[in-house]
Amino acid sequence: MSNKYKTIHEFEFNLICEYFSNMERQGPGSPEVTLKALSFIDNLTDQSLIADIGCGTGGQTMILAQHTLGQITGLDLFPGFINIFNHNARKLRLQNRVKGIVGSMDNLPFQKEELDLIWSEGAIYNIGFERGLNEWRKYLKTGGYIAISESSWFTDKRPAEINDFWMNAYPEIDTIPHQVAKIHNAGYLPVATFILPTTCWTKHYFAPKVIANDIFLDKYAGNKTAEKFIASQCYEEELYRMYKEFYGYVFFIAKKIEL
Repeated sequence: MSNKYKTIHEFEFNLICEYFSNMERQGPGSPEVTLKALSFIDNLTDQSLIADIGCGTGGQTMILAQHTLGQITGLDLFPGFINIFNHNARKLRLQNRVKGIVGSMDNLPFQKEELDLIWSEGAIYNIGFERGLNEWRKYLKTGGYIAISESSWFTDKRPAEINDFWMNAYPEIDTIPHQVAKIHNAGYLPVATFILPTTCWTKHYFAPKVIANDIFLDKYAGNKTAEKFIASQCYEEELYRMYKEFYGYVFFIAKKIEL
């Protein structure tokens, strides 16, 4: 990758979070995709306990809450996201069963075998796909579900530019069959796997970024770090449009089984 561009991980954490606070979703996805993933999950009741890990501002969480009856806890490391999350829950009158808390996904505040469903859209990379699967498993009841969207390769070989970008940004990215094998090896029964459509990137992620970019650059006019950050976001979009046949986000739904 050209030295002109940095990966998102090289920027200051609060700067990243402030930028994404201006967006309903902090990664590729859509209400339709959230509901499609949810359709593979059964046995949820008004007594079910659900955790959305790395929930961001809760775009997908609110969709879940409107189509399930259980209690939902959204967890994110950034307090600004959680403030917006809880505001959105109140706005939708969901605050009695939807609550956002500040916390780390590598130290979850849940009891063993407490949860019926663990949800995580575009966030497990923060801890690592394999590590997250293994460490979060203990919080699920046997027969409970985990639903995760994760960046994945569609092919075994790809152009050097996109391969180098991802190896720098997230070396754990892997092919779909390898991801499914990791799910199986971690003690889950793979239930469903599907690729997110391109509209999850173009319509629901890149298009809202146009407004977020303007807000950000207006506030930080002349700030070189802010300008470099926006350049990195534009580069990410450019790469996706060039190489989308080689990678994208994939939803994985699985059920915890007895080992």
